[in-house]
Amino acid sequence: MPGRVKTRLTPPLRPAEAAAVARACLRDSLRAVAATPAGQRVLALDGLPGSWLPEDFVVIPQRGDGLDERLAAAFSDAHRLRPAPIVLIGMDTPQVTPALLGEAGRALREHDAVFGPAADGGFWLLGLRRPDPELLLGVPMSHPETGKQQLDRLERAGLAVHHLPELIDVDTVADAAAVAAQAPDSCLAAELRRLGR
Repeated sequence: MPGRVKTRLTPPLRPAEAAAVARACLRDSLRAVAATPAGQRVLALDGLPGSWLPEDFVVIPQRGDGLDERLAAAFSDAHRLRPAPIVLIGMDTPQVTPALLGEAGRALREHDAVFGPAADGGFWLLGLRRPDPELLLGVPMSHPETGKQQLDRLERAGLAVHHLPELIDVDTVADAAAVAAQAPDSCLAAELRRLGR
């Protein structure tokens, strides 16, 4: 919804344009997940699904106040639906590929956790063989050291962690342009071209 998503893109984008970029990022992320072999695909959503949702996704509501609470709840709720290892991504890395997601899933056969760092200091992927809210609750989100603190939390818990490559989160227009250059066939790249960016 304009004014509620990708607010760091405004300005230079108008709220409706930032929402269109968010929609493109979501489509790209969902397509990557849909093309990845998985026992179940779950979308933790704040709002109602629309025609943009691919088939075979289970939708659960986001719950919790802060992002740490929403992530912990998403892990717990998805695990309750299907008690199996879980790989969680957001919609900020539309350049994610089924190959990267597949690697994360396979890594959970031998590791307790999978961690994908983001260039802005956060993380773009977290996978857990067994979800535990204490691994997430209290980790400061949207902070330059979010990723470091999340990884420290995993390591202090004694978990064996598989590391994935660093990706760029789409937080700014410069980020969006860099990601679109990496993924020129993406919905994001098409949307930026439509916006003349």
